Order: sequence, then C-alpha cells, then structure tokens
Amino acid sequence: MANTTTHPAIEKLRKAGATKVKVAVSDIDGVLRGKYLHIDKFEGAAEGGFGFCDVVLGWDMLDVTYDNTTVTGWQHGYPDALARIDLGTARNVPWDNNVPFFLGEFVNADNSPHPLCPRQTLKRVLARAEKLGFQPMCGMEFEWFNFRETPQSWAEKNGQPPQTITPGMFGYSLLRMADNPAYFNALMDEMLAFNVPIEGLHTETGPGVYEVAIAFSPALEQADRAILFKTGAREIAKRFGIMPTFMAKWSQNYPGCSGHIHQSLSDGKTNLFHDANAPRKMSSLFESYLAGQVACMMEFGPMLWPTINSYKRLVDGFWAPVKPTWGIDNRTASFRVLAGSPKATRLETRCPGSDVNPYLAMAAVLAAGLHGVEKGLKLTAPPITGTNQGGEDVPRAPRTLIETTRVFQQSQIARDWLGDAFVDHFAATRDWEWRQWQDGVTDWELKRYFEVI
Repeated sequence: MANTTTHPAIEKLRKAGATKVKVAVSDIDGVLRGKYLHIDKFEGAAEGGFGFCDVVLGWDMLDVTYDNTTVTGWQHGYPDALARIDLGTARNVPWDNNVPFFLGEFVNADNSPHPLCPRQTLKRVLARAEKLGFQPMCGMEFEWFNFRETPQSWAEKNGQPPQTITPGMFGYSLLRMADNPAYFNALMDEMLAFNVPIEGLHTETGPGVYEVAIAFSPALEQADRAILFKTGAREIAKRFGIMPTFMAKWSQNYPGCSGHIHQSLSDGKTNLFHDANAPRKMSSLFESYLAGQVACMMEFGPMLWPTINSYKRLVDGFWAPVKPTWGIDNRTASFRVLAGSPKATRLETRCPGSDVNPYLAMAAVLAAGLHGVEKGLKLTAPPITGTNQGGEDVPRAPRTLIETTRVFQQSQIARDWLGDAFVDHFAATRDWEWRQWQDGVTDWELKRYFEVI
C-alpha cells in the first residue's frame, strides 16, 4: 500500500481541522453503504484500509441475506472484508455540514481487487480497455419520480399510491419547475458543490418526474457521480419533504424511468468514434463498438435490468426500447447513434432503467462494446427508422429477470469480461430476487382474485 500521509486530500483534512469523515461503498444493488469515521481512524484507514463486514455483498437491498452464494455467506460467518479508500474521490457533503466524504472499494487481503465489488468490476473492464489503448468516456441520465412522502408516511400507506409533487403530464415545463424551485435549485447547486456537475435538469412527461444529465467524464468518475447523485438526490429531497424513487416503473399509467448511458472512446486527446470522412461520421472503431452491443448486450441483461420491476418498463409504445436495435438519432432504438461534431459523436445506450447499479450497468455496456472492438465485429443490419421500422425480425428483449439471468449465467462473453466469481455471484443474487417475487402475494392478485375466483 502506497504511503498516503502526504496525499493532498489528507493534508486538506488536517488543515481544515476535520474531526470526522464519511465513507461509503456500493453493495450489489447499487445502494451506498457507509459510516462516519473519526479523523484518526480515517487516517489509518487511508493508509491500510479498514474492515467492512462483507455482508454488504451478501444481502439484498432490504438486508436479507442470500441463501445461495458461495464467496460470501453464513458459511463464512460474514467476516470483515478489507475496504480501501480512494482518496481521489474526496469531496464535501454540502447538505451535511460539509463533512468530508470518500468512496471506497473492496479488496482481498493481499490488496488484489475483490471479485464481487461493483466498483472493482467496472475497473476490471476499464483496465482491459486501457490495454487496448482506449479511455472510455461516459455520461449518465436518470429519470425519476418525486413524491410528497416521508419514510413514515410511505410505510403507513402500505404500498398504496403515493402523492406526486406535481400533477399531470408536463415535460420540459418551466411552470412545473416553479412549483418546487428550492428543491430544483438545491439539486443543481448542491450537486455541483458535491463534485457531481449537472449538465441539464428538467421535468419529464409524468406527474412529478424529473430528468437529469450528469456532465460527461471518464467512465469511473461518471459511475461515481451517478451513484452519488442517486443517494444525494434522496438526501437533499428529505429537506423538502420529498421522496424520490428510481424504480424503473412505479405505475403502469406512466412511462418508466430510464438510465441512459452515453459513451465514446478516447486516446486521451481525440474522440475515436468520429470520422469526418465516413458517410455517417462514424469511425470503423465506433461501428465495431456498436456492433458488439447489438450482438451481445442481451448477455449482460440483468446488469441493465436488475430487478423484478425493471421489466415492467419494457412495454411497447412507452418510450423504453424493447429490442436490441440501433438508429441514427432515433429514440425508439436501444442504441442511439449521435454522430456530428468531433466532440459530440457518441453512442447512447437507452435500454437501462434508472434502477441500475451504475458501476455494473457501465461495466456491461463497455464490455459489450469493447468485445465488438476486440473481435472486429461489423454491423450486419441497417439502422431502424421510425418505430422499429427495419427491426421487425429482431427478437424482443426478455420480459422477466429469471430469463435474462439464465442467459447471463451461461454467457462466455460475460465470464470473459467480468470473471466467473462475479457472474456466478450476481446470477445467484438475481435468482434470489426472482424467488422473493415468486413467494410474494401482490395487490394485483388480491384485486383480481380475492372476491370472485
């Protein structure tokens, strides 16, 4: 472990007289799990890491432990895993008295990357990209609904419809922005102070729904920003009596919530996706990258659609793409090519929902695209036009988590890029999620069967 005692982040903490620090790591579902550390404890942790119970990789989002995992589980006694702090993620939390904050990641006892850690999984893909000579650049967009609820009021409703902060279908509405201006401005200003710069924020089509675009950056920084945005938005919203949800589909009456991922490859100076002399302004590298996503994105399906609810968003006619098709500036395609200026040429992968773990979703799209580059894949179908015109014969995406999980578990491409340990573990966690759904009794069943069957 390198000496960190003279790192600028540590020096800054000492100069500021900080007495405590907030740290967090991502669990499998993309929920940040963290704690406060006394400054003395933090300095030691920055030097050699600190113990963090590995149950955060062995339980679901409601803290129920999996019964089917091997790397972590009751059979091991849930010991401490070693969490390493990334001092490059230093920032202060504006809405928490500017307490210093750092992200961490799990490592093995020998300081090698932990096979199940979401952040390390993305870093494995990025290390392979670097060996190929590429620096992936990414931007994330999230749509999410906002409700006039608290954890207490929501629990008392027992799943009954929550109250949205605004009514009606009113996308890009300045009027609806003015209904909650303090919240809107807090998101813009406090996220910027939190080193999560927002490129754009507006209302979307639906009651109380917003969309954010996070400023483009190198992929790891973007994934950090994305996971911090989802947590930070919830924390900021509490101050205004608002509860956000990043569920993919909270109501069948409204469009779902997307988690679009914009991507390009750079050599450190130039956007390698742009070719001014190509008919579509797409370089051959871009075409192979896109061909990789078209060919094998479904093999990474549960990393894009990780929950039972994810698949309720994949409905024809509700904006979410339902087939692995591509198009030129076509929002009905899963893969939207934006080919224009050298700076702006990029791919927008539109199939993920806002319920993704940003580290894993980004690892999936980059692995699929870079697989196409490594294999020199070619586009075999023309771009669709309109609403899937030209994509009629393309098979539809699966509609259930268990279907995509089985494909993922059997995928040699996923294993090649992500590792056997991660694939087996993540598949087991999705199988667990499916079984919880199978055992649950829903309000749909009660409404349909309770009285009349």
